[in-house]
Amino acid sequence: MRIKKGVNAKKRHKKVLKLAKGYYGARSKLYRTANEAVMRATRSSYIGRKEKKRNFRRLWITRINAGTRMFDLSYSKFMFGLKQAGIEIDRKILADLAMNDINAFKDLVEVSKKNIN
Repeated sequence: MRIKKGVNAKKRHKKVLKLAKGYYGARSKLYRTANEAVMRATRSSYIGRKEKKRNFRRLWITRINAGTRMFDLSYSKFMFGLKQAGIEIDRKILADLAMNDINAFKDLVEVSKKNIN
């Protein structure tokens, strides 16, 4: 008996067209153009998830640096002092402290300054 691929092709086409829902014009209607658009979109979203992490790290470092400059200290020296003191707080938390709880951040800066020398 001969096996035809129509059912499987239909499934694959439906899956791609479902992913392309909301795209403009032929990109959401025709399989070939929809498939190209979906492949590009999935590649871009994968790259975007990696870039998001980089961008947040840059933002946190910028905020920490701005906070440390208020107390006459650079970001790198601040981080070095924290490492010497054995304080392991990630940049996300440090940035949040610099923005929202300036007194706690000031205490960390003082600890860092003591351990630089």
